[in-house]
Amino acid sequence: MNWEDLLVLLPAAWYQLVAFPFAALFHHLCASGHLSPTARYIFLLAGGCLLAGTAMGSYAVLLLIPAAGSVLILLSVSPAHVHTWVFGLQMCWQTLCHLGLGSQVLEPQDARPAVALSAIMLLTQKVTSLALDIHEGTVPPQAGQGLLQRALPLCSYLLFFPALLGGPLCSFSRFQVQAKSSNAAPQPRGAAGQRCLWALALQALRVGLEGWLPHTQGCAGPAGLRHMWTRALLFRLAYYSHWMLDEALLEVAGFGLAAGQGDLSGHDLWTLETTHRLAVFTRTWNKSTSHWLRRLVFKRCPTQPLLATFAFSAWWHGLQPGQVFGFLCWAIMVEADYRIHHFLSAWATSCVAKLIYRGTTWVFTQLIVAYILVAMETESFSVLCLLWTSYNSVLPLSYGLILLLLLLAKKPKQN
Repeated sequence: MNWEDLLVLLPAAWYQLVAFPFAALFHHLCASGHLSPTARYIFLLAGGCLLAGTAMGSYAVLLLIPAAGSVLILLSVSPAHVHTWVFGLQMCWQTLCHLGLGSQVLEPQDARPAVALSAIMLLTQKVTSLALDIHEGTVPPQAGQGLLQRALPLCSYLLFFPALLGGPLCSFSRFQVQAKSSNAAPQPRGAAGQRCLWALALQALRVGLEGWLPHTQGCAGPAGLRHMWTRALLFRLAYYSHWMLDEALLEVAGFGLAAGQGDLSGHDLWTLETTHRLAVFTRTWNKSTSHWLRRLVFKRCPTQPLLATFAFSAWWHGLQPGQVFGFLCWAIMVEADYRIHHFLSAWATSCVAKLIYRGTTWVFTQLIVAYILVAMETESFSVLCLLWTSYNSVLPLSYGLILLLLLLAKKPKQN
């Protein structure tokens, strides 16, 4: 595996950069009052279709088909059953796309299949979230409007170009409000510029660390742990910079994020890298997706919601061997984290004990996160077996063993 190719910013990022001038143009036209609400929906939808065709080529059809099918279901099925129909259609289609394009995604010379799969996964988030809103009554049906008037906002929401290839999940209600009232929004240069600078700084740090990685390859023992942690840090920096860039594009287009809605902020970045709780890292990592999974699976599953949430996340990501193993390991580690910290926090009463407790568990959290991320980014089953049989598996196995020993303990409340 060529780690240099794998660790480059996700291919969609380059197309996100190209979309910045069009996002600024859209915001300028809205702020100057030159676009009516209908024209704004058309602009966003046309930009999404153009961006899909540019970034995905013929693979854009794989995105447009489920988007059109979902709109038909949203308009024709009753609110009581709309979520079931939309969820079944979208997940079946996405699974077929993962199975059909999985081998082509591994070919670095053609990024179009990877970009298409990423956009389809984001479409699944938006359409299932919208279906749940309709099912729960937070998005009422638009009575008295024609078919085209009802379909246009739905199509625009599913395919609007600032969030087509990346970005945190935005609810349909917030999208409508901002699309209709963006003429009163100030030009968001400061927030978008700050996020771009963050993305540039994180990418520069990633490139600098990437040059150090080959010096630790092939090492065993503690050096092997350091090598694994460095690789995982490169993965995290690539995702951090990409999330910052995605949110900057939304800001430039005038779709500002509510507090806590974004995938990454300076506070979130600090939390992810300093927390000594794996559960806190899990809730903060890719925050909008975590909220979506919590609403879609965790709160609706009557038994074993934690395991069901991570199992569905593995399905949503494509069910590759590394993803199945990584998410299963992640679920076990989070469950162990709840119980272990419940026990240790009661034991660490003095200042010295608390310092030792937090420092040690921070190191353990960093190493477990690194193990999970490296496993999930491993496509080859043989490489995954090498990881499983390596020295790096000692800590996750220890957590699993401790979980078994603490199963009879009282389970703490899960937030």
